[in-house]
Amino acid sequence: MLRKLILAVLITLIVCQCKKNNNSNCTNPSDVIIGVDLSTYPEIVGDNGIYFNNQNEEINVLQFLKDKGVNTVRLKLWHSPDNEHASLTEVTTFSNELKEYGFKIWLDFHYSDSWADPANQIIPQEWSTCDYETLSDSIYNYTYNVISLINPDLVQIGNEINNGFLHPIGHYNEMEQFKSLIDTACKAVRNYNNQIEIMLHYAGHEGSIHFFNHFQFIDYDLIGLSYYPKWHGKSLDSLDITMNSLYDMYNKNIVVAETAYPFTLGWNDYTHNVIGSEEQLILPDFPATAQGQYDFMEEIKRISINQHNGNNGFCYWGGEMIAWKGYQALDGSSWENLALFDFQSKALPVIDVFCISQDD
Repeated sequence: MLRKLILAVLITLIVCQCKKNNNSNCTNPSDVIIGVDLSTYPEIVGDNGIYFNNQNEEINVLQFLKDKGVNTVRLKLWHSPDNEHASLTEVTTFSNELKEYGFKIWLDFHYSDSWADPANQIIPQEWSTCDYETLSDSIYNYTYNVISLINPDLVQIGNEINNGFLHPIGHYNEMEQFKSLIDTACKAVRNYNNQIEIMLHYAGHEGSIHFFNHFQFIDYDLIGLSYYPKWHGKSLDSLDITMNSLYDMYNKNIVVAETAYPFTLGWNDYTHNVIGSEEQLILPDFPATAQGQYDFMEEIKRISINQHNGNNGFCYWGGEMIAWKGYQALDGSSWENLALFDFQSKALPVIDVFCISQDD
């Protein structure tokens, strides 16, 4: 009898531990953004038949991430890209699929035909000959028409707009035009559905307080910050302090809109990796290991879900970007060592960071 009782207790403990490790019943608060940017996922899976696995078992990635606690998916949108990827057609189709899983949709307007960031804010070719008034009408109509198709939960007006957007008309040096174009896009969102949250997105945190001072009279909801140690400094304390200061000054909730960290400095294809040296890491606290990646994201989570200080969540960028074009690809993934899946496409421990709370 005693042996049977001990065996029963051991089985119960094992089952409970497995449940805890798998985070299979993770139910995060709905008012905190726990996000992953999956913009490349349709290309990776649709074009190449790539699948991801957990413990050598094929998984439904979207359901897997949902079960792990991810509640929001961020998708970039390009105006008229060279192919279907990041196009309105692809983003609309994928967003509808994501809604079926219960994800909130975070729509990232780049207002460009390709990548927009502090160094690149190239106006869409279709608008390249517009004067200011015509451009203002164009951005309003485009924004309104897109969100009427997708009806997202969160709209990001521009991507890393430190230096403005829609250059040259919306350049930072043309501040009044820059602010007016941002205001016009925000009004398009509000006029369609005033329940959709609006984010303005800045790369890094240094200089962000001065930047957002320009937008005190713009109707938006969230401040988004990118944070990568390579570009934005190696002090998580400074990030934390700045986020709290932004909230105190502007009464806007703050989100770490982009972040990621490597689990290795190795590579899985012949494409140059963006993060590839120890000088780009926060050492010794966070080495380029699976544990280091996990620990880094635990700190990001700690900082970014402190709602008492106005911090409202985080989003992991490029988590799906394994080396999907093959081991010898020169044009494959430059981000495979920062993905949420290792070089065998197995889920890494960092995925458990997405679970804030869990039903027992």
